[in-house]
Amino acid sequence: MVHLSASLWWLCTLSTIAPGWTQQTPHPTSRSPPQNSFLKFRLAGYPRKHNEGRIEVFYNQEWGTICDDDFTMENAHILCRHLGFTEATGWTHSAKYGKGIGRIWLDNVICTGSEKSIEECKSRGWGNSDCTHEEDAGVVCKDERIPGYVEPNTIETEQRQLEEIRLRSVIASAKNRLPINEGILEIKYRDTWEQVCDVGWTQKNSHVVCGMMGFPSDKKYNKNFYKRVKKQAVSKRVSKVVASSSRSSPKQDPQQKDPKTNNRLYLDKQKPSFRVHSVKCSGTEVHLSLCPFEFYKVNSSSSCSDGGPVVVSCVIGPVFAAQTAAQTAIKKKKVVQREEILRLKGGSRPGEGRVEVLKNGQWGTVCDDRWDLQAASVVCRELGFGSAKEALTGARMGQGMGPIHMNEVRCTGEEQSLFDCQYKNITQEDCKHSEDAAVKCNIPYMGYDKTVSMEQSGE
Repeated sequence: MVHLSASLWWLCTLSTIAPGWTQQTPHPTSRSPPQNSFLKFRLAGYPRKHNEGRIEVFYNQEWGTICDDDFTMENAHILCRHLGFTEATGWTHSAKYGKGIGRIWLDNVICTGSEKSIEECKSRGWGNSDCTHEEDAGVVCKDERIPGYVEPNTIETEQRQLEEIRLRSVIASAKNRLPINEGILEIKYRDTWEQVCDVGWTQKNSHVVCGMMGFPSDKKYNKNFYKRVKKQAVSKRVSKVVASSSRSSPKQDPQQKDPKTNNRLYLDKQKPSFRVHSVKCSGTEVHLSLCPFEFYKVNSSSSCSDGGPVVVSCVIGPVFAAQTAAQTAIKKKKVVQREEILRLKGGSRPGEGRVEVLKNGQWGTVCDDRWDLQAASVVCRELGFGSAKEALTGARMGQGMGPIHMNEVRCTGEEQSLFDCQYKNITQEDCKHSEDAAVKCNIPYMGYDKTVSMEQSGE
């Protein structure tokens, strides 16, 4: 199961101020909206009204969030005016509207309230943050628009991003074995799990899903097996309807509903609910929400004509694969070979750390200039993890030693190795170790949380 950093956008009614909101006296004056040629802003999250939500900013061709450290009402006023509202009535902390995805663009933002743009406020600088998406800030704007507001920062009322996904294994022998790397793809829609229609589904889509689940790549699966599973599921539903009909009395009260109609309704209820259709990923996305798709709104879902649920099978990376002794020895040898040119250092968990590469017989670091999620994902997948959750800059995983081998790394996301990406060879004067790049990769769910709680309960 993967918790997606981005929640569903939806127009929701809230009757009271939710916990976690910090309210202060509204700003006494309304100013003209700040005009900016390259920044865009939007509200996201769930549940929320149209004038509240997680604040997201579009900078350097990428959407990202703002950390709640040092956040104030003055910040909220300016951001609400960016969105075309007259002022703010409150703000939220600790990802009240759900965690975002991608970059955390601003941190430690301090505004006086007189600025015309959020970029005029003091901060750590664009892309320089020590936060996680658990600290994403939100704003609550007064539901009053600035007269004549024409800035194309529309307030979204529907979130086309997905809250959570999982692979549900239907193979009995694999249900209790972690990590689960094959199964029916399901998305969490509010409090229920629903399926994705496989009409038009491609291997590129599966590649993106596997990356999110913490796996380096996708692989083929036995399609005939899942066709049999689908037939068995339909057969069980039909059997339940037949059994229900046989229990119905032939002399039924004329005021009661037609049992055949009831059976048809029951059969419809038992059909899988396909909430997502027509997914079209390029294969380089780090998150399924970044792919085009059709999303069906609440209280409606479409049947998957001539298709069925999406099945995804992923390759387990060497760090997490359960192996025999001989296979483990072979796999360890491969890991050593890979680590001879690329490794992660300074991280406290698997799949995170400062990126270090071996060049000319000497280990060195990578400068964070132009470092992004595509480059970070190439590193993560090359080391046997999934796609990148975060591309960290500013030596967030500590400063390395020795030379800095690479700078201005540019990857498309399709490369097999970081060395396949475009980059510049640099001298010590071009970059300092205070700019060392790092990554946090998606890793498969291994049940470590349950292991810890069981150990604690056993004490």
